[in-house]
Amino acid sequence: MSEQSAWWERYKLAGSGASEIVFGVETAVTAGLLAPGESLPPVRELAGHLHVNPNTVASAYRTLRDRGTVETRGRAGTRVRERPGTSNRMRSYELPEGVRDLTSGEPAPRLLPRLKPPASIDVSGYRYAPVEPDLEEQLRRRVGRLFEGAGTDDTGGAAAGVGADAAESAESAELLGTSRMLAVFGSLDGIERLLATHTRPGDKIAVEDPAWGNMLDLAAARGLTVVPMRMDDEGPDPTDLRAALGAGVNAVVVTTRAQNPYGAVVSARRASALRTVLATHPEVLTIDDDHGADLTSGVPHLLCGATRQWAYLYSASKAYGPDMRIAALIGDADTTDRVAGQLRHSSRRVPGVMQLLWAQALADRGNDAVLAEAASVYAENRKTLISELAARGVAAHGESGLSVWIPVPDETAAATGLLARGWAVAPGSWYRVRSGPGIRVTVATMHLEEMAALAEAVASTLNRGKGVRPDARAAESV
Repeated sequence: MSEQSAWWERYKLAGSGASEIVFGVETAVTAGLLAPGESLPPVRELAGHLHVNPNTVASAYRTLRDRGTVETRGRAGTRVRERPGTSNRMRSYELPEGVRDLTSGEPAPRLLPRLKPPASIDVSGYRYAPVEPDLEEQLRRRVGRLFEGAGTDDTGGAAAGVGADAAESAESAELLGTSRMLAVFGSLDGIERLLATHTRPGDKIAVEDPAWGNMLDLAAARGLTVVPMRMDDEGPDPTDLRAALGAGVNAVVVTTRAQNPYGAVVSARRASALRTVLATHPEVLTIDDDHGADLTSGVPHLLCGATRQWAYLYSASKAYGPDMRIAALIGDADTTDRVAGQLRHSSRRVPGVMQLLWAQALADRGNDAVLAEAASVYAENRKTLISELAARGVAAHGESGLSVWIPVPDETAAATGLLARGWAVAPGSWYRVRSGPGIRVTVATMHLEEMAALAEAVASTLNRGKGVRPDARAAESV
């Protein structure tokens, strides 16, 4: 049997119409018969096999591309996307009883503020508004406070060599303070609405690598091609951003702080380099996703304003809980007008009750103390685990956020080995585009006394530094 005949036999494609061909391909993808990266037959070959007009197959392939199932790579032909929009990519797996689950990426329930619902709800005066005045007032104050202390040292005096950084932070504060604000249903919803109004299927967008898995799936579902930018602790690589812009991306998405899954924080130096690169492509949409702002100390270094079209997203879900599906979207006039119009013709607006709840939570200074404690616990957890791993010869990353990223030679073997030792971690395949293998460990729900045991399990799984503890290494160095 020839290779081509084997292809037809395996996938059972049939039908005389474009919709039937689309159904057959998507069924094969969903069932796992057509794997990511696998080629589809050339248009004329498939048309000849099905005895249909080549235009029918071409129409089916266009539909599949628009749905995010396949992508066209010039002479390389049509291939199943790395993250096809029709595939079932659940970010969880069944855990044996007694296994410690470190896969969620969510905050610890014990460290969330206890929110109080409004004492009364008055729906008699409903009117459409992109954001409630009370919420906007609280958010303007909160966003303004993010930039307080820029360019100062721990004593409040001027820090050496940070004049340019302070000026840039002041510009960002002024830009955000005077630009239009909308309420959206969380960071992912805001990103989706921005991409819906600025891109169309087949367009390219630049994303971090590794990246937020939901962001990658969203891009696939919208039929967008992601162009990856390598990550380090300071954020995306400016060289990769330059290459992505040269490849014709329409939008750039960067996580300002608490990057998921890598834990990076965009530094002042890196932000300056990225802004310089972006300035040569003023038509590109830039999105700053600051979803972990209330749980991350320091001044955010943003890309907003580097291009004519930009947006900054400030979310409530990490600080106040996953069910708080609300975020502020601040952007230039054209961008916010597009999103506001799209929002008005779909969900109309985030319900006033949800907006009021967030406004009251922001106004309650008691919540600030709870958030500060949570941020401190998460930071100590990350620092302790990274230290325990380093003492055993294992490198890890986690400058901010709720998780730690651990590069590994084989993530399937690492995840399986840790599961056998009683620890469930997230495999890097949930987040990677082209970057090397790794695992993500959510430390938010952990306790300090667990860190050594987890580090020992990781080291044993990777066959590194088995049995060597930090105090033993210290003794050897004396």
